[in-house]
Amino acid sequence: MNRCRASDWRVWLCRASMWLGLLLLWGTSITQPAAHAEEVGDRWGTEEREREYYPIVSIPLPADTVVESGAFAVLPDNRVAVGTRRGEIYFIDGLDAPKPQPVFRQFAEGLDEIFGLAWHDNALRVTQSCELTRVTDEDGDGVADRFDTLSDGWGYANYHEYAFGSPVDPQGNQYVALGLSESYNSYALFRGFVLQVGADGRTTAVASGLRSPGGIGPNEQGALFYIESQGPWNCSCSLKSVSAGSFQGHPASFHWYPFAPELGEVPTQPKSGSRIVTERRRVPQLVPYAVIFPYIRMGRSITGFRVNRTQGKFGPFENQLFLGDYTLSILMRATTEQVNGVWQGACYPFREGLSTGILNVEFTPGGKLLCGGTNRGWPVRGIKPFALERVEWNGRMPFEIERITIEPDGFRLKFTKPVAAESAAQSGTYSLTAFTHPYHGGYGGPEIDRFTAEVTGVTLAADRLSARLQIDRLKPGFVYEFDLAALQSSDGEPLLHRQAYYTVNEIPQP
Repeated sequence: MNRCRASDWRVWLCRASMWLGLLLLWGTSITQPAAHAEEVGDRWGTEEREREYYPIVSIPLPADTVVESGAFAVLPDNRVAVGTRRGEIYFIDGLDAPKPQPVFRQFAEGLDEIFGLAWHDNALRVTQSCELTRVTDEDGDGVADRFDTLSDGWGYANYHEYAFGSPVDPQGNQYVALGLSESYNSYALFRGFVLQVGADGRTTAVASGLRSPGGIGPNEQGALFYIESQGPWNCSCSLKSVSAGSFQGHPASFHWYPFAPELGEVPTQPKSGSRIVTERRRVPQLVPYAVIFPYIRMGRSITGFRVNRTQGKFGPFENQLFLGDYTLSILMRATTEQVNGVWQGACYPFREGLSTGILNVEFTPGGKLLCGGTNRGWPVRGIKPFALERVEWNGRMPFEIERITIEPDGFRLKFTKPVAAESAAQSGTYSLTAFTHPYHGGYGGPEIDRFTAEVTGVTLAADRLSARLQIDRLKPGFVYEFDLAALQSSDGEPLLHRQAYYTVNEIPQP
């Protein structure tokens, strides 16, 4: 999230810009939907069409109960656990009913800003700001009665020092992504690090250079990723891969390296105002952004994510990441691939119109996407102070860009429905532009060095479910923005979302 420190003049400017941006978004989307859709790449003004395929169902909450959902976990008996920012844990039964009237039972309270839940060895592992805690119901009465500290191997002294926990991996490890102190500095131990809590209970450092993470977990191939927020050294929100010894781009936490000898030498200080492709050559540990989410067009404050493994219950996007956005109250998709040993991929609009700021998402046993959050602390587009909602697929097939992958001389686009041959075979149907960002210590930053990428050839698959595009300029370090407004399905339907964005870090060999 774009979180701010009240005592810093830079943050008042940040807050003012956020409020102004939101007012512009609200005002334009209400009074000028067509103009606004054109301004931000047709991102808004599509909710009416989105609900034809993916309706939103409100989950009734208990009276006089505040549920600011920060984390979810599916239990072995198909109930769903929800952890809140206020430190409670509820077990919920009946979330998948056609007209849900779920039963909430409070399992625990008194914890602190829960941003990670995982069921493991007949207990909940709870990531809160100050520690990773094992919470158990030993007497079987449905209420937690034992709280064991699994790890408190990091510092915690400020309200803004959030901690995000991953699911438990197949080896029994869990990962904690630690945000900086007050959004800008690292005053407490390991703030700005990813830590591993091993199956043996040992806590070790995995990576440094985080700024303000919003979630951590596996991608569709099982590799560890986290969400980074827009801010210093990050011109947009991004999805980043986490590998042992990696540096994620923000140097504020370098002074903790003496306490983490497993990371090796302190990385070279990056040069502010450079480019990520340049600094990768200077700083070997530096990991590039795997998927960049263009600011505002694809979220402002991206948070928790989950991989869709519903076996078709959630439509045509199996094995893709679904992500929430706090500020704009929207959902997005992402796909990743590894090229020359480096992760990269694409992001796609999915669903707007959620009722509050989304902090986390989870797929229910019935294959619906549970979304929850709050508006507490920062401005959000959704009008409710907190809400719990589910997004479900009604069985109708939308015409969408299913995924984009890179080729040695361009890209391959896959679609959810066959495309019309007469439009899909023409180079002029595909509009591509590319841009990059400065890699600098300033807060956010512009899209720069923009150019048009000309499509020089199109090869349409026999089933018309994919098209291979050859382009004239394919450059590492650039985001390629696709606008396919001219494309139609074989039955004359326009794309539900005509934009997509692919981040190029590496180009595959022919």
